Amino acid sequence: MDDESAAGEPILRHVFEAPPTPSSGDPAVLDAVTAHVERHVGPVASVWHQRQSPWVHVDVLVMRPTAERPFFTFVTAGMSERAMAAPDPALARAELVLALPRDWPLAEDRGLWPLTLLQTLAELPHRFDTWLWAGHTVPNGDPPAPYAPGTRLCGAILAAPLLVPDAFDVLDGVHFHSVLPLHADELELKLRRGADELFARLERAGVSELLDPDRPSVGGGLRRSRFRSRRG
Repeated sequence: MDDESAAGEPILRHVFEAPPTPSSGDPAVLDAVTAHVERHVGPVASVWHQRQSPWVHVDVLVMRPTAERPFFTFVTAGMSERAMAAPDPALARAELVLALPRDWPLAEDRGLWPLTLLQTLAELPHRFDTWLWAGHTVPNGDPPAPYAPGTRLCGAILAAPLLVPDAFDVLDGVHFHSVLPLHADELELKLRRGADELFARLERAGVSELLDPDRPSVGGGLRRSRFRSRRG
């Protein structure tokens, strides 16, 4: 089901699930992504394995904080196991990146929602026979609900990774996108004014894939512009 936002961008409503196609994972994907991560980012300390895989098997590679990168880095390995239903085959395979502060409570259940978010987003295009790309937003439900107690973040946008070398962005046709959790009014801003406006505000605020659950929203002061974007 497709609609169009006020900014003229398509809205994909994920209603109908594709038939489950269980996967036990592809070792070649895991090995290739691991080697790529270790070449450009740092050593993989552990792997957060997915227990059930009704569409694709999405593991999450964990890189611990270092002096050069004083935060946790997480990269999915498995989203690219199968091609997405992208409009261009060159855009059909992807993996996701997210970072967490070094004091993030990973040992507690309340601290696992960002990893669950990565796996859920990586699984989504295969679950609903669709695709995800930079600039696409995914709310946490309709209406969007906070991911966890203690944060108002309730959706996410995919973007270019900022905390990795440029050479990391693509591996043999697999594109790596960062995941930026969003506030409700930031989701609304994207619908009203488009991804470019939201990205400009996030950049001015210094937002990156390093998650700050307490960051202020950049979606305030939304006013209807006197100007209209040129299309076509």
